[in-house]
Amino acid sequence: MASRTTTKQPKRGVVRVVRILTVWGVTRTVLLLCVFGVLTAPGPDVTSDVEVIYQGWYEVLRTGTFPLDDVTWQYPPAAALAVLSPALLPFMGYASAFFVLAFLADTLVCGLLLYAGRRPGKCLRGAWVWVMGVALLGPTVYARYDVMVTAVAVAALLAGARHPRTMGALAGFGALLKVWPALLLVGTPRARATRSAWGAALATAVGLTLAFLVTMPGALAFLTFQRDRGTEVESLGALVFHVARHAGWRGEVQLNYGSVEFLGPYVPLVSTVAQGLSAAAFCWLLVWRLRARVRSASTVADAAFVAVLLFTATSRVISPQYLLWLVGVAAVCTAFRASRMALPVRLVLAATLVTFLEFPVWFSHVVASDPLGIGLLVVRNGLLVAAALIACRTLWRQTVSEPRARERGPAPEEVSRARRADTYATAP
Repeated sequence: MASRTTTKQPKRGVVRVVRILTVWGVTRTVLLLCVFGVLTAPGPDVTSDVEVIYQGWYEVLRTGTFPLDDVTWQYPPAAALAVLSPALLPFMGYASAFFVLAFLADTLVCGLLLYAGRRPGKCLRGAWVWVMGVALLGPTVYARYDVMVTAVAVAALLAGARHPRTMGALAGFGALLKVWPALLLVGTPRARATRSAWGAALATAVGLTLAFLVTMPGALAFLTFQRDRGTEVESLGALVFHVARHAGWRGEVQLNYGSVEFLGPYVPLVSTVAQGLSAAAFCWLLVWRLRARVRSASTVADAAFVAVLLFTATSRVISPQYLLWLVGVAAVCTAFRASRMALPVRLVLAATLVTFLEFPVWFSHVVASDPLGIGLLVVRNGLLVAAALIACRTLWRQTVSEPRARERGPAPEEVSRARRADTYATAP
């Protein structure tokens, strides 16, 4: 009987992998057909950023300098590598090569999660989250370089348990691609592991930054451009102005600094409040790190998920591709059997579907602040806020509250109840 059981388990594992790969193949085929123009997704063309903006940056970066006169360049210096990456496929046009490389990054993430899911203490749920999350977000995934950044982040988190230096180096590289992967390090174990991971991240980030500063002018110009951004129409704070437009607010919606933003009275105030909420989120994470008593195998990934959730929900800009970051980190969380983040992950997947509906499907309604557009944003941003609050509570209980309760021992009434139960009369 034992031999039969052991032979059945590998077969079940193979069947599950085949199912995941089948769904992945079907959904990715649809996404590729969309970005290559064979199928047309409703709403605005999501590939225009690649065909116009990215390709324009590519032509400038090829000359050995950053786009100093383009305020839409708001990314750390290593983002130049992602924009220049289509040069690896010189036999293809820029946009086509970019879509293929984005597809390969997606393939890499799926492969990493499938490999990790077969190891002890892990499962294939993480691969399912990635496969479904990318499909729910739609063709925008292949039309932004965020999928490449997310691949680096996923690799960093999966390496974190055994190889903190590798995790740190990848997180540092990811931070120079798009800043947010620096949040992956918030949950590293104290002492030696933290020194190794944070030291490797700092060394990688500083080394690459110096290399860009020496070789390409304008490597840090993104800091000024990013500082001057306003409140983007899809953010949590933007809901104030969506409603205020119906009450006579004298503002407008314009393409500003590369995104559709609100401009007018009180916009700077709302942007400042959003930054204040992000600062408060940082303080909460710091307090959690100082008070965390027990860590499980999934704590590093869980903490990273919470951190990315908090900074996404409080951001002045919640572009559709931000959901891809959450899907990637959520996939790593659910790959660990010890993780308790199942409910927040489901809420993120639901928010991902609503994000596809608000962009690109009904983005015109969002810009117009009509009832449909406002309703979509209320649901999407409400799901993100709920996911963030539940994830924070779950992480705190698992690492702070429950370990402290175990240290204090059972309450007196529980002890007396246990003694009464352990008598001859009540024994079986």
